Amino acid sequence: MDLRFKIAGRISRPVHEVFEAVADPDQLSQYFTTGGAKGRLVTGATVSWDFADFPGAFPVEVVEVEQDRRIVLRWEAADGAQSTTDEPVAGASYSTTVTMEFEALGEDRTLVTIAEQGWRPTAEGQEASYGNCQGWTQMLCCLKAWIEHGINLRAGFFA
Repeated sequence: MDLRFKIAGRISRPVHEVFEAVADPDQLSQYFTTGGAKGRLVTGATVSWDFADFPGAFPVEVVEVEQDRRIVLRWEAADGAQSTTDEPVAGASYSTTVTMEFEALGEDRTLVTIAEQGWRPTAEGQEASYGNCQGWTQMLCCLKAWIEHGINLRAGFFA
């Protein structure tokens, strides 16, 4: 079993503007990382993302950035695998890979595709993959609302 997903959405803005709304921590903090983002997404960096619905900053390793085209990230799978004694499974920590692609569809429209893969083929891995698929779908919806209309859909959503 290979646990992975891919989602996509179209944003009515130029590809550079959409890419920057993801790569720039100040912009990302306006609509997605409700607890804040620290560090620009550049190849080799480790940045920090914090979410109101999952308090505590997450380290995010930036594997590759190709301006206006592609961002590849790695972060902890956080699948919460537990043993029968409710203790974390030894060696349970591992990372998944997130790939974001930005494709210009004319001058003022961008297709954003987000894929994530790498969960262990367990019930916990499957559940974590579903949660992240939901999160990235929300991110695309929030990005669209923010960049096209200046609306933060996450404000007050979780607390």
